[in-house]
Amino acid sequence: MASTSVPVSRSTERQETLRAASVAALLGLSLVFLTGFAQPQLLHNAAHDTRHSLSFPCH
Repeated sequence: MASTSVPVSRSTERQETLRAASVAALLGLSLVFLTGFAQPQLLHNAAHDTRHSLSFPCH
């Protein structure tokens, strides 16, 4: 049985890794920034509703 995989150059792998890392960093920084400026009651309600939607007891 012949292999059908196409060889990938190291530069392509590196570009994909850097792109994934950039997206992850952007997402993480935006979450930190948005939660840093959100009101505490808003964050509590969001976490509380998420726990209930996942059927996780919180009381």
